[in-house]
Amino acid sequence: MFRTYLIAAIPALSPFASPSVYATQDKQDIERIATTSSRFAVNDDIKALSITSVNQELLEQIGATHIEKALQSVAGANIQHGNGQEYLPALRSPVFTGSGACGSILTLEDGIALRAAGFCNVNELFEAHSEMAQRIEVLKGPGSVLYGSNAVHGVINVISQDPTLGSGYSAIDVGSYGYKRAKLQAGKDAGSYGIGANISMTRDSGYREDESVEQEKMTLRHRYDGQSWSVQNGIAYSNLNQDTAGYIEGFESYKDPELAKQNLNPDAFRDNRALRAWSKLNWHYSNATDIAMTAYARDQEMTFLKHFLPGTPIEQNAQHGAGINALVQHQLTPLWRLQLGLDSEFTQGSMTQYQENPTQGSAFLQATIPQGKHYDYTVNASQLAPFIALQYRQASWQVDLGARYEHIRYDYETHLQAGRTKEDGSECAMGGCRYARPPSAKTEFTDLSPKFALSYQFNENLVTYANVAKGYRAPQTSELYQLQRAQQVADLESETLDSIELGVKGAYSDLRFTLSGYVMEKDNVIYRNSDFFNVSQGQSKHRGLELELDYRLSDTLSLQTAIANALHTYEHEQLLGEQNIQGNIMDTAPRLITNTRLNWRASDSVLLSLQWRSMSKYFTDAENQHEYEGHDLLSVRGQWQVSPQLLATLRIENITDEAYAERADYTSFSGDRYFPGRRRTALFTLRYEWD
Repeated sequence: MFRTYLIAAIPALSPFASPSVYATQDKQDIERIATTSSRFAVNDDIKALSITSVNQELLEQIGATHIEKALQSVAGANIQHGNGQEYLPALRSPVFTGSGACGSILTLEDGIALRAAGFCNVNELFEAHSEMAQRIEVLKGPGSVLYGSNAVHGVINVISQDPTLGSGYSAIDVGSYGYKRAKLQAGKDAGSYGIGANISMTRDSGYREDESVEQEKMTLRHRYDGQSWSVQNGIAYSNLNQDTAGYIEGFESYKDPELAKQNLNPDAFRDNRALRAWSKLNWHYSNATDIAMTAYARDQEMTFLKHFLPGTPIEQNAQHGAGINALVQHQLTPLWRLQLGLDSEFTQGSMTQYQENPTQGSAFLQATIPQGKHYDYTVNASQLAPFIALQYRQASWQVDLGARYEHIRYDYETHLQAGRTKEDGSECAMGGCRYARPPSAKTEFTDLSPKFALSYQFNENLVTYANVAKGYRAPQTSELYQLQRAQQVADLESETLDSIELGVKGAYSDLRFTLSGYVMEKDNVIYRNSDFFNVSQGQSKHRGLELELDYRLSDTLSLQTAIANALHTYEHEQLLGEQNIQGNIMDTAPRLITNTRLNWRASDSVLLSLQWRSMSKYFTDAENQHEYEGHDLLSVRGQWQVSPQLLATLRIENITDEAYAERADYTSFSGDRYFPGRRRTALFTLRYEWD
């Protein structure tokens, strides 16, 4: 069978996997396969990349109620939790905001992008079934050669548990502030084929006033293994109904326990439904050639209140599409390996923004933000991208070369009159309406992304590497077609990022580590200037050091730490008021983030863990005039293996009851504002497994 051949042909144990994999297991029992770096499960022990894998054991120990908690052990990642399932992402970067925030980090589930290029949503990871993930792989730095547009600062790939292997369990979580979650896995393994399902349901009545989360997720899987080929089919569905609590305002208002629970936007909500279906073929064509092909389809709809904008309009967006990813891997000689691939996709997206009630506020806002529709358009998008990768490996040396050519086309049609008018075509007072609609048009983007990597293995325990790569992202449709003020057309270019990374990986008897340093320069950064025009004239620079370390102190004690020290700066000239921000530290970019866990195996059945997470202060505005002081949080977790089938886990987060902000920023119209973090919370889990 194909599974048997794959295990026999490709060594599963690599001494250079990420430290976070090793949380509490013995080294001989750890699966160290990573697929995100090549789309094949290969033994990349000296591959020149920085990839962190958060395994299933650690995920279950954490019991993450939000994806942010699952990624805390990844050096360089900084996912700032907003409210409910919302968040803002960072990966070797400041925390991104704005319409293109999601376009700088590509998010996948089982290797398939959650959203089409050009139609991302900053919260899209809530569609992945991370609650029941086998592992989460994070590829840091540009990944555009393999994945194309949006893989600029990195790739986050949620790999779901495979119930077709016959495993099964049920689990229930009960926590503070009305948090409840149930999980069920059931499957059948009949040798050459298998079927199964993962199901989870979450209810959270919330820490703050008038907030709540109701979410359901389901993954269905089918597998068939032939002699030289394997087929997997899957359906993933998620549904979210959320009552959202927005920012609280006022300097350090998060420190006031009463203000921290306030909800200034009690009408805010987010409803999202997402369905993905896919089929994957892996064919061992010959001893030298393997073929992988994935066909998939997406159907997604979301409605939410833009509580963060004047007038609080409602947005409805949707996308429906399908794609095919094809990859051929051929061993040319014992030293040379070739990959040839082609990705293609077609998507129809739509967006409507409308205001149900008259705008409240100043006379200017009431005059320029009319009741009714602001935008109503559809975009037919196509993507075609061939790519090539060549690997040379001899003795201790490995060289990787790659390039990708990508063409993206948007066929945009507005269903309202073009220009900055009201829905009925009449003019707004005080200079015109806030929102502007460009005329229907066709727009194309073409990008080329090269990569060169070199690694050297000193011995079986130590590898060093260098990596030079380019990432890119085509402008998002929201940046092109949701304009403001006098702008009628957004003449934007693709954002590009040039990266140089040096690293060393070590794996000794009791110590495993990855140390990496990078410098990245980003051009054509898209932002909204002082005239409210979307322009691609920005530049930024990113440099940092990252350390991920796992040290076994004794037979019962182990220590894991992830440290990221980074500096992110604006490099373009831009006046904000009377200040030029060139050279300023980018807002929401902490210099130092650390996450450390001390694990004690008290007995064969009891594991205790203490976690310390520290975030340094950061500026909350581009002018560097306002800042958040940072925070330190302590959490404890305990697991008791009651019986071979029953596992009990207790977690207490923020045990010192620290007042802190999940996110802090500053705007000229509201001043300091925050998403307050939850005070001390507890989460208890019972998990029962069956064969």
